[in-house]
Amino acid sequence: MFTGLIETTGVVTAVERGDKSRILTIRALITQFELAIGDSVATNGVCLTVEKFTSDTFTVRAISETVDRTTTGDLQVGDVVNLERAMKASARFDGHIVQGHVDTIATLIRIEQAGDSFYYTFQPDQKYLRYIAEKGSVAIDGISLTVARVDSTTFTLALIPHTIKMTALSNRTRGSRVNVECDVLARYIEQLMKYGVQKQSNDSELLNMLERNGF
Repeated sequence: MFTGLIETTGVVTAVERGDKSRILTIRALITQFELAIGDSVATNGVCLTVEKFTSDTFTVRAISETVDRTTTGDLQVGDVVNLERAMKASARFDGHIVQGHVDTIATLIRIEQAGDSFYYTFQPDQKYLRYIAEKGSVAIDGISLTVARVDSTTFTLALIPHTIKMTALSNRTRGSRVNVECDVLARYIEQLMKYGVQKQSNDSELLNMLERNGF
């Protein structure tokens, strides 16, 4: 589990392309990370496993499912990525619950500035908008952010300069594709509601059958 608070950024130094897979080598402040083989690192919000590392790089593998559902397949040498290690159980919990399981990809369609605030508007796959609520949480490329507005096709985030400066958002421009992870609570609530409705429907059918048969 992650918090969506980016620890640092890294730079992609090598991309090995396989059959719908990618092996990425990323240069980062490895001494700060204290990495070990098998550790999980959210890379632009995607939970990836460390396969090897050196004094200043680490290597992760993205399988076809990850490449198909995230922007990982877009990464090229020189790209800047957001990095966060998995949260320790004893750590202070900030941000929100981020699993590193990306739901969809959104396109940055507008950037507006109002004083020292910046408004980034994204257009996601429409079926995921129901999980995004005004003043709720969403992870964009692994960054825990608060939703400012939602309309029928887009959602907008209000950002402070510090967030942009300290993350890969500083490299995002109009047309950029980003990973979106919706609030996990919204997904589970929907699933529980579906189960409840189905169970209620099944119970009603059972009662009707018993009544028809004289019970």
